[in-house]
Amino acid sequence: MLDIPFPPFCAFLGSLGLLCVALVSAWCQHWRGGFSLDGGSRTFNWHPVLMVTGLVVLYGAAALVYRLPNTWSGPKLPWKLLHGGLALGAFVLTVLGLAAVFRFHNSNGTPNMYSLHSWMGLGTVLLFSCQWAAGFGTFLLPWAPAWLRQLYKPIHVFFGSTILMLSVASCVSGINEKLFFSLKNGTTQYKLLPAEAVFANTLGILILLFGVLVVGALARPSWKRPDSDSLDSRQPLLSAER
Repeated sequence: MLDIPFPPFCAFLGSLGLLCVALVSAWCQHWRGGFSLDGGSRTFNWHPVLMVTGLVVLYGAAALVYRLPNTWSGPKLPWKLLHGGLALGAFVLTVLGLAAVFRFHNSNGTPNMYSLHSWMGLGTVLLFSCQWAAGFGTFLLPWAPAWLRQLYKPIHVFFGSTILMLSVASCVSGINEKLFFSLKNGTTQYKLLPAEAVFANTLGILILLFGVLVVGALARPSWKRPDSDSLDSRQPLLSAER
């Protein structure tokens, strides 16, 4: 990656994430009819918006918390709380996104869990839930000894990047699947690249770019938080010692 400071890179990445959220919202509003909670197609539209916002953008923000230079000195506990809170927010939005698509399918008699996209998406969410629970139990609760936290830390980091890339793959495959289902009889076919297809394909490329940049930032050695053996870096949230 280019030798640039993290803050401007972070600002660019944040703008890219907001752009992804804005574009998926515009796609669902302009071409897919908007949003509703009636169980119809407009209920489904919450699914891509919430998944991109939670499972990709907010999750990516949570992953990059410890790359902020402000986290490299001083107490680590507030940054632990921010990291865990952002991840929890991403998980809540993801669950709401799943609820929207299952409600749409059930209301319209559409089978659930038959496509590769659905398998990959649900598997990603299940892995995400295990990752958050294991991280909370290991790094924030008082029962985990220091040796266990040290042992689990690289595993936690590895699966963090893995879940993000699975999230990106799930979102991109979902966009493609929706276009195949929507742009067929009665509409301009997907293969003829109507305006909606170009717009949604561009959205998919931007989501992929966002994920690649986040993983690249996580892998860059100069942006990693220096290891610290201070008491605060080893202290869980609910410890009796303050």
